This record gives sequence, structure tokens and C-alpha cells, in this order.
Amino acid sequence: MDSLDEKPASLMTPTIFGRIQSRVFLVFTFGLLWSFLVLPILPRPEGASLGDVASDVMRSLVLVAILGVVWEVAYHGLQQLRWEKDWPSLFALLTGINEGLLLYFVLGDMPMATFLAHFISTWIVIWLAAHGPMRVLFLRWRFRGGRLV
Repeated sequence: MDSLDEKPASLMTPTIFGRIQSRVFLVFTFGLLWSFLVLPILPRPEGASLGDVASDVMRSLVLVAILGVVWEVAYHGLQQLRWEKDWPSLFALLTGINEGLLLYFVLGDMPMATFLAHFISTWIVIWLAAHGPMRVLFLRWRFRGGRLV
């Protein structure tokens, strides 16, 4: 290494702690902001108040973060089998399928239309944020293994 600013190539791919930090940050910033924006237009079952839907949405965000820590450990293990130790971007988007299925069953009582509208749109927003604004707002983020702190 020629300079103190250079990092080993192994830190250019996300580390397990970087992945967890990034997930929690993205869920509770971009995911939370998006959820507040779409909350009034999410489908509601007959007789459900906006507060009921908001409670379900916030519970799902918290569970995405909590279950996400477990998912990240599993993904990290699988990625160790790959040459570059990372997913292609499309894989990161498609992991929403298995995560969404598990989350829906864990939530148990959230109406499917509300869940699908919220989860799918929020997953896409978070994925886009990870591949756009995060790389602009945190220039060294990728080079620090995905760690924010």
C-alpha cells in the first residue's frame, strides 16, 4: 500500500458488520421515510384505521431489521463460497422474495394487499438507495466494507 488512505482489496466487498450496519441504516432512514410517504395510500381492510395500518407497517420495518441480521449472517456464509465474496446487484434485489415470504408469515395478521404494497415498494426503495444515494452520501462506504461507523 502506497498511502494510509488505501485499504486492502478484501475490504472493498461488504463485511458482515458492514452489511448489518448498512441494512439497519437503510431500513430506518430510507425505509422509514418511504413508509411515512406511502402510508396514507396503502390498501386498508374495511374498518381499519390509518393507525392500525401504521402499526402494522412499523412492526414490519422493525422485523425486517431484526430478521435481516439473521439473513445477513446466512448471506455472508453463502457469499464466502463465491470468488468475489459478494452478490451481483440483482441477487440483492431478489433476496426480497425469500425475506418477504418469511416476514409475511412472522407478521401473521397483516392484510396481504397492505403487506405486498408496502414490502415490495419499500424493498425497491431501499435497494435503489443502496445503489445510488448511499454511494454519493458516503463516498468511502464501499471501501470500508459497507461500514458506516
